[in-house]
Amino acid sequence: MACVHSGASDLSPPGPSQAVYREDCTQCFDSIDNEAGLNVCLHCFNGGCAGDRDHALLHFKRYGHSLALNIRRTPKQVQLQRDEPPPKISKLAIAAETEDDRYNIVTSVVCYSCPREGVDKTTGNLPTVIEGIMTAMTFSKREEIKAWEQEFVPCEHTLCLTQQDVADATSKDSSQCSACDLNENLWLCLECGNTACGRSQFGGTRGNSHALAHADATSHAVAVKLGSITAEGSADVYCYKCNEERTDPELANHLAHWGIYLAGREKTEKSLMEMQVEHNLTWDFSMTTEDGRELVPVFGPGFTGLANLGNSCYLSSVMQCIFSTEGFQSRYYHPSEEPPLCQAPAQDLETQLRKLADGLLSGRYSQPDPRAIASAATSEAPLPPHQKGLAPSMFKYLIGQGHEEFSTMRQQDAFEFLLHLFKSVSLSKHVGNQVNPVQHFRFEIEQRLQCLNCRKVRYKVDEQDNISVAVPARRVPGEADQFESVTLSECLDIFTADEIVELTCPGCESQDGFSKRSAFKTLPQELTINARRFELVKWVPTKLDIPVVVGDQPLDFGPYLAGEHDPNEELLPERTETTSFIPNREVLDQLLSMGFPAPRCEKALHATGNSDPEAAMNWLFAHMEDPDIDKPIVLDHSAGRPEDMQQDESKIAQLGEMGIEVPRARRALAATDGDVNRALDWVFSHPDDDEMEESHAENDDVQARQGPIGYDTLPAQYRLRSIVCHKGTSVHAGHYVAFIRKTLKGETSPSWVLFNDEKVVKCEKIEDMKKTAYMYFFTRA
Repeated sequence: MACVHSGASDLSPPGPSQAVYREDCTQCFDSIDNEAGLNVCLHCFNGGCAGDRDHALLHFKRYGHSLALNIRRTPKQVQLQRDEPPPKISKLAIAAETEDDRYNIVTSVVCYSCPREGVDKTTGNLPTVIEGIMTAMTFSKREEIKAWEQEFVPCEHTLCLTQQDVADATSKDSSQCSACDLNENLWLCLECGNTACGRSQFGGTRGNSHALAHADATSHAVAVKLGSITAEGSADVYCYKCNEERTDPELANHLAHWGIYLAGREKTEKSLMEMQVEHNLTWDFSMTTEDGRELVPVFGPGFTGLANLGNSCYLSSVMQCIFSTEGFQSRYYHPSEEPPLCQAPAQDLETQLRKLADGLLSGRYSQPDPRAIASAATSEAPLPPHQKGLAPSMFKYLIGQGHEEFSTMRQQDAFEFLLHLFKSVSLSKHVGNQVNPVQHFRFEIEQRLQCLNCRKVRYKVDEQDNISVAVPARRVPGEADQFESVTLSECLDIFTADEIVELTCPGCESQDGFSKRSAFKTLPQELTINARRFELVKWVPTKLDIPVVVGDQPLDFGPYLAGEHDPNEELLPERTETTSFIPNREVLDQLLSMGFPAPRCEKALHATGNSDPEAAMNWLFAHMEDPDIDKPIVLDHSAGRPEDMQQDESKIAQLGEMGIEVPRARRALAATDGDVNRALDWVFSHPDDDEMEESHAENDDVQARQGPIGYDTLPAQYRLRSIVCHKGTSVHAGHYVAFIRKTLKGETSPSWVLFNDEKVVKCEKIEDMKKTAYMYFFTRA
């Protein structure tokens, strides 16, 4: 008997803008490569696994979508030369090879309502729908292309470029730097026609930065790399004022002004993007021991690698460390529960975090790469091959959605990504009795200000989920690029030490300044420390290789707790009027020249004493994710009262749809000038505000579930659990990996395990890695 559902007239192929999930399940990492294959819904194109978990059947039960296309894929046998490396995927290598060239693909139609397998694929609209699914761009490829396409955009300096008049453009020599004898890596100033060499680049490209020196001396913004120009009109265009690579819509005309024409032009040098991709692919942490032996791959629950999606190692290293903590594990790993009920699983953060937790922690996918097992069996390799690694495509594109940086395919700062992740998780819903896992990272920092003249004091308490400490740079005498070792305790001593800030006292009107000291009022269960090893070189942050010594024994944070206040000290009066702040113009101009927006620069100067550009820059890096970072500085502490603003009912309703009660919504909107996004941030950053809710009982219930913000009791011992390491001169290039302390099967004490994208291996010695770590994750012992 034929399936009565297969001839439904409302079946239609996916449109150009519709996502087709035909690679892996939207609720777990089972994929078309599994034995049972993947069932793609013929109604909404959701991908559901068809194996023992059968999330495709769950999709039918929830939404009644009867028909699905089962897709199973097996690799074709491809004979590689013994010494031929596997191909690497990048934006640059767009191979003509198709999926059909590499895989055998089998499809069949399933009807859940009948129920029946092997439904006739020629019935009704099924042929066109199936063809549409199989030829449609997959979700991950579609998002990757969108990310690449938005990489480079014009700026005001390229759009409003004014070129100087020239009598004879052909007389200008563009074959050599105007300031040295280099004839490669040459950049043409589009404003005056000067030719100068660029910066020294990875890969051996020479450069003396004369193009940058020319831009600094003349304030000319836009230059083009001569060797990158193609006949099609593409080229590397750099804006020195934005300090970013840009595009020039009128590049052909601007080049013609200096006698350079696109016709017949051939590219002779690698572009900046090509060099960055190549550079990131060459960075690799050693996968061998000191005597040359390969590190042993490990498998099992908690030892699953993540495949690199193209410059995504910053995400992989952070997520491995985060899911090694008890808070994130208990919050998102629920192997015995059904996935959350939602119409679009790939667009739901709760679903994707649960999917990632299951992938990393279950051990289901932690096994040698099947594609490499056959070749390993024919070789003399004593060790099993590494894992294939999970591709966290849905999570990466979801967590980066709408973000200027994390939505791109560029390498990103792992610490900034952690801050963005914490913010996204905190703003998501935590229904029932589930606790926001970021709560385990939260603590309070107490800031003490004391006037140097009248000796009166003021206290301020801020809630944080990380600290960023400066690492002092002490060069080894006679060695320009070698630095003396620093202990982490010394960095913490500096973080909590007294410093002088230039502020006017509201009590005595003195301008002598204040003594400022920060200390921990409470400490968290999980403590994240970012070690800042940067130095300003021509106002460009450059990473320094300063060894930071962190022992294996627990670190005592007791000395860094704030303690009781002196009952005899006199408090400063609270401000009731608006106080103006005038930023140091010279330092402000320096920060603006580095590309930071003016409101951020003013806030940084206000917070760091208004005199030190390096301290202000460090403050900026530590507060990139503050919800009000781009709002103008406001010193009026009496502003933001609910009675000062009439609330827009539509905004209150919008917050209500997110589960925020009316009194809480009114309070949040009043405190954030009616900005809905900032109001959301405000709600989650003020859980203890007794004026925020009318229902004290509910507030007490929430507080009882979440508990206090951190601990103020002794002992305060913290043991290093994991680290994120980075190789490269900039956090926006190079490579990130994670080292995590875990107990291996058959062992009684923890060992250090290296997570290098999809490679997961046991480490025998990581002292050098600990010394150069970028982020440290401690757990309260």
